[in-house]
Amino acid sequence: MNLTSFFLDRNLAEGRADRTALICEDRSYSYAELAELTNRTGNVLHELGVRAGDLVLLALSDGAEFVATWYAAQKLGAVTAEVYTFLQPKDYAYYLSYTGAKLVVADQVTLAPLRAAGGRDLLVAGVPAEEVLPHERPFRTLVDLASAELAPAPVREEDVAIWKFTTGSTGSPKACVHPARSPLASFRHYAVEVLGLRQDDRVLAVPKLFFGYARDLAAMFPFGVGGSGIAFPQRSTAELIFELIERHRPTVLVNVPTMMSAMLAHPAAATADLSSLRLCTSAGEALPEELHRKWDKAFGVEVIDGIGSSEAYHIYLSNRPGRPRHGTLGQVVPGYSARVLGEAGEPLEDGEIGTLEVTGPTIALEYRGDEEKSARTFQGDTLRSGDLFSRDAEGYFSHRGRADDLLKVGGIFVSPAEIEHCLIGHPEVLECAVLGYESDGLTRARAFVVTVPDAEVTADALREYAKERLAGHKCPRDFRFVPSLPRTANGKLDRRALRERS
Repeated sequence: MNLTSFFLDRNLAEGRADRTALICEDRSYSYAELAELTNRTGNVLHELGVRAGDLVLLALSDGAEFVATWYAAQKLGAVTAEVYTFLQPKDYAYYLSYTGAKLVVADQVTLAPLRAAGGRDLLVAGVPAEEVLPHERPFRTLVDLASAELAPAPVREEDVAIWKFTTGSTGSPKACVHPARSPLASFRHYAVEVLGLRQDDRVLAVPKLFFGYARDLAAMFPFGVGGSGIAFPQRSTAELIFELIERHRPTVLVNVPTMMSAMLAHPAAATADLSSLRLCTSAGEALPEELHRKWDKAFGVEVIDGIGSSEAYHIYLSNRPGRPRHGTLGQVVPGYSARVLGEAGEPLEDGEIGTLEVTGPTIALEYRGDEEKSARTFQGDTLRSGDLFSRDAEGYFSHRGRADDLLKVGGIFVSPAEIEHCLIGHPEVLECAVLGYESDGLTRARAFVVTVPDAEVTADALREYAKERLAGHKCPRDFRFVPSLPRTANGKLDRRALRERS
């Protein structure tokens, strides 16, 4: 069950050594070249004391070093965890303390804040050797001197292989602990049976590789079929994504609703050539129906919307290529089952709204260090999520928000997501978030709105727009026009930060 043997080395054994595995800006790596870099890196990690079961923390920009180091750690039977590269020292201090990592791998972007956070004995990539401190190790110097031969460690399907961090939008990030079987099952059931990834696919991910949704779809699942992934170190912007599509002509775009909205609003949208794309995935947060329709009209690239989580490893509900249903997250992925439950844990009828329970082969073993929350959330291969859903008679699931985000307005529960999806349908609204606030002892809805450039829409106009489409008690009483909405590192709306801002 060694993940490197399956996803990377197997391509050499099956005659794909010369095929392109990874594209990083102006450099392409064949499977043979990436495997050699992985082996050299693995020998460096071993020299620095990494053994099976040890945790390696990657704080690296997207590129060949990230991918090779991840596979190198896995080849040794170690455990991998990744963090975003644009964090503050206090954030890195939290991860250093929480993980107790055997080795931390940094680069030119993360080195200074990691040092400020107290990180020592770092393996440093992308920095000249003379700038590496005496107690640190220069990645490139050591890798160039290391052997290109490395035998894979034996790994069982139940051995812990991956920590996936939660977003931290409602509290400190926690690691969902996954065994080696999780990525293999997700590859088989989602990447192959749902998306139909194939050898001629070239995958570009909008989110960065620290986010498992992106890493798996750009640097793991394509390798499982002999395809290619595209990695780039810069922050993702609409302009850059259009440039990368033009330069590398990907066939699959791994996207999130926030970027889809930004791409639609960008001046390049009118002339961009997206004809190389056979499909676009969307996840991270629910895709509003109106945004989906705007995308279809502007680009004509099919969007496969789905939902996954760190707790379930990857996508467990998804639409299917050729038959996406707008406004839904599709049906259960093969290998999984899902139920909508009431407050007492009873199964609800089609059309009723309740919390989602998911059963499948990729459910995490635990939240690391939180036994109480683990016991509430994980029951063997079953996950009790905090997401609200309804299901229709054909088995399509629709997201109704998070249970802990619900507002009680006039004694009736209201989902902020319903209001947000309504308002984003307005042609002058780019993004929207709804929170509750107290007025005269009553809970009201407040909408934070980001408009398209040069918009002239007013709060009164948006209020009337909402009243025409929503029940009266769901219409926001207060509108705040803001330049942007706070996002977590993986692009999800950060409601906690928005509350603090308001």
